[in-house]
Amino acid sequence: MTLVNERTIASLTHLSTLTQYFIPLGNFIFPIIIWSAKKNESEFVDSNGKQTLNFQLSIFLYSIILCAIAIPIIIYQVMKNVEFKHSFNDHDFIIDNLNRSDFTGILILAIVAAILFGLLKVIEFVLVVYAAVKASNGENYKYPLTIPFFK
Repeated sequence: MTLVNERTIASLTHLSTLTQYFIPLGNFIFPIIIWSAKKNESEFVDSNGKQTLNFQLSIFLYSIILCAIAIPIIIYQVMKNVEFKHSFNDHDFIIDNLNRSDFTGILILAIVAAILFGLLKVIEFVLVVYAAVKASNGENYKYPLTIPFFK
């Protein structure tokens, strides 16, 4: 494999993660396909493929942790501030004591979680493009805060 071809494939591996915006799980499927097909032909492609997959798995894990923290807190706050009454005779389900002041903290938490998730996705996009540029220049790039699942 030529040096230019290695750089192109390594760049393409990084950029293939952006397919997640069009195809669900594209950020895992396409890099795995490219990396598995070319990892034995080039150490440079192998290294970039591992970095790409490690970064995507790390971002996925950080997103799950963010949701695991935010969603239960939001559900708890809603359930704590709402009194449910039910009547078995009328088959009615009534929610009492629901007012805006009880949801201020929940709203703030939801906004913070949404901002953090959006920021995570913007940082991911910028780092993927930066890594692709580095790979096209023949440089190995290590994503920051990446857990090394593949070594």
